[in-house]
Amino acid sequence: MPKWKNVFVTGGAGYIGSHCIVELLEAGYDVIAVDNFANSVNDNGEAISLKKVEQITGKPVAFYQCDLLDKPKLEEVFSKHEIDCVIHFAAIKAVGESMQFPFMYYKNNLIGTINLLEVMQAHGCQQLVFSSSCTVYGNPEHLPITETHPTGNITNVYGRTKFFIEEMLKDVSAADKSWNIISLRYFNPVGAHPSGDIGEDPTKPFTNLMPYIAQVAIGNKPYLTIFGGDYETTDGTGIRDYIHVMDLASGHVAALKALQNEHLRLKVYNLGTGEGCSVLQLIKKFEEVTKTKVPYKIEDRRIGDIVSMYANANLAKEELGWQAKCTVEEMCKDFWRWKIKNPNGYKTDAVKQVANGTTHTSTSVTQNGVHK
Repeated sequence: MPKWKNVFVTGGAGYIGSHCIVELLEAGYDVIAVDNFANSVNDNGEAISLKKVEQITGKPVAFYQCDLLDKPKLEEVFSKHEIDCVIHFAAIKAVGESMQFPFMYYKNNLIGTINLLEVMQAHGCQQLVFSSSCTVYGNPEHLPITETHPTGNITNVYGRTKFFIEEMLKDVSAADKSWNIISLRYFNPVGAHPSGDIGEDPTKPFTNLMPYIAQVAIGNKPYLTIFGGDYETTDGTGIRDYIHVMDLASGHVAALKALQNEHLRLKVYNLGTGEGCSVLQLIKKFEEVTKTKVPYKIEDRRIGDIVSMYANANLAKEELGWQAKCTVEEMCKDFWRWKIKNPNGYKTDAVKQVANGTTHTSTSVTQNGVHK
């Protein structure tokens, strides 16, 4: 059994949060999760994704509908449980949307995090794994990107919120040595749980690339929009480091164990594969794996996007004992299994089946064509 028992997960009903909770439960932790359903599917206050997690693992998840901007509610949840560590996923995270609605991003991501940190401190819980992003590096000065790469020269509002939170964590941990924090800068999560029972089901018209590819492949959308076909890359499309969501999930468990074993104050790790993959390469691999066709149109570059980025994740391997294992092919296979099994996403009829203990889930859709 793990030394710590109760892990509090913010944004637990979301894509990465729900997959991470599977790994936490299977590693022997108990999970208390909150979500405000800003980018996850809500059925009368119930998190459908977490009902599926309970079916996958055979273990319960304590869940509360709670917005981090609602500090009294957050206090209430903390008062009900003895929390050992927090994993903080909750954030709105679409680059394009952040450029259009900066106030919404700063309020939700920054104030929500401040409330969380204050409540944690008040309850004597100062162990935190923070979900950061490779966007803090801005337009990279060198590739692959190491953790020592400069941060702050960021091209979009979403990335700036992650950068500002990281800077805040530096100040908090410097002011009070009780804090023990790992910030995980992840690259581009894709894929789904191998069961096909949980996956990415975006609720907004701003989404990551693979759900959109799958929507086109399954026939729900006529074509994929690629933003920018004239970048200085091998095929003109942007290059990213795609990482399987289950590899990402295992990275959080590795970070949790590191915090248990040593008082680190504040450490930062990249989570990525170290391999760059262009948008067109990902489309071709998806077509090859799924035996489908994904028509696409190339449009102008999008404000806030960058050309190319991929990780050097050696530090996580050396210090956390973690490395990505899944191939791009496996990412495509697992996401397609989720999509075929659940073509309409986490919908209401699926919830009824979950309640009855039968198997069925989903993925839903959006419009937009490219990644973080």
